[in-house]
Amino acid sequence: MKKIAVILCGSGYRDGSEIRESVAVLWALSKHPVTVQCFAPNEPQHDVVNCLTGSTVDEKRMMLVEAARIARGQVAPLSEMDPKHFDAVVLPGGFGVAKNLCTFAFEGAKGSVHPKLKEILVAMHAARKPMGAVCIAPAVVALAFPGKQFELTVGAKSEASTEIEKLGHRHVPTPVNSCHVDSANKIVTTAAYMYDNAVLHELFQGIDALVTEVVRLA
Repeated sequence: MKKIAVILCGSGYRDGSEIRESVAVLWALSKHPVTVQCFAPNEPQHDVVNCLTGSTVDEKRMMLVEAARIARGQVAPLSEMDPKHFDAVVLPGGFGVAKNLCTFAFEGAKGSVHPKLKEILVAMHAARKPMGAVCIAPAVVALAFPGKQFELTVGAKSEASTEIEKLGHRHVPTPVNSCHVDSANKIVTTAAYMYDNAVLHELFQGIDALVTEVVRLA
């Protein structure tokens, strides 16, 4: 049975993993004969945001503890993930991904990736194992592999897509209810809430398509 890792970084679209996208990934994976393990860094979030007001609050939260809200407690520290034991990896989105798993939110194409996550992604790619990235998470992949000319989507042309192209990749505009497959590199991406007004069932369709392709390629 194929084993898929899902990387989370908190719980909430403004400061962690986007909950709807994360649930959609786990829901879609549950339709396939695979086993799933969630991981998250056992580290503080970059910030904590009141998702009602959008204001940053003076509070500290741990990514691992918050990710357990989504994973129903079934989440392990990212430091414990061994890429050799997994057939594929999927990264849901959320603005927290651009702040916690990399510095894309602040530095764009000049940013960097969380060291352990970069180690994992590089190892998975070297072993020809597929990677799926949702919403802003393709930016993490772009930062981890500058100049590799991957085909990635974050939906429509945008500031984010421009920064991804600065890293030497090709951005492919894609609607919310579909995904883009870079078959040569086994990378699957979908826009999800990069379209702010995405209809929820279409967002699920896009993520379902992504997961189907990731499992097929694994």
